[in-house]
Amino acid sequence: MAIDPTAEPFFSAAVPDAHHGQRVGVLLVQGFTGSPASMRPWGEYLAGEGFGVAVPRLPGHGTTWQELNRTRWQDWYATVDGAFRELHERCDTVFVAGLSMGGTLVTRLAQEHGPRVAGLVLVNPAYKVDDLRLKALPVLQAVVPSVAAIGNDIKKPGQQEGAYDRTPLKALHSQTQLWSEVVRDLPEVTQPVLLIHSADDHVVPVSSSELLLARVSSTDVTEIVLHDSYHVATLDNDAPRIFEESVAFIERLSG
Repeated sequence: MAIDPTAEPFFSAAVPDAHHGQRVGVLLVQGFTGSPASMRPWGEYLAGEGFGVAVPRLPGHGTTWQELNRTRWQDWYATVDGAFRELHERCDTVFVAGLSMGGTLVTRLAQEHGPRVAGLVLVNPAYKVDDLRLKALPVLQAVVPSVAAIGNDIKKPGQQEGAYDRTPLKALHSQTQLWSEVVRDLPEVTQPVLLIHSADDHVVPVSSSELLLARVSSTDVTEIVLHDSYHVATLDNDAPRIFEESVAFIERLSG
């Protein structure tokens, strides 16, 4: 299956910290139906700061929505978990960051890997969607392959995240199952969290971020609200702030 050139993964090596000699890595994970294109500018910024960066392409993404419909959340998580393990072999300290469903997946990493995850940066993370139509999804996904697209919710003109023009329902149904697993185990999250969410998001409601804040056990939590970006904030007007705040968060925690 041909991969869209804009959806290629991105990796960079870590540069030892000048003061402590440690190598710090950051795993960045895209959202549902999107591609690594949504994370690449952030990844390049972090690489420029000397961090090791991994931006994998999730299975079924960057090709066709039909292929995505043949994958499940376990496939996406396996790729994220593998990238995290590889990054941890090359770096002394590893942080994880995700956009939308990418936030859900890295939250799962924090639950399963515990202190091996040094901290989480979550941008408009998805743990729930307040849409009554989702109640019909278990039945609908068996008879309807796709519905209208949800991607590219960006306020800044001229930006593209490489999202599909359709939303595959079998894959969406699997994502809702991932939400259930992760939300159930949110109290297991104890790592520092930097939560960044948009005041105006047309894909994931603010109640998703509120759910995270209400259930995690982390004592070091920073919440930032963006007022000039929509859902794909990593490509939007507030992207520079996301990049800068993530570097400040990582540097504070990595010493």
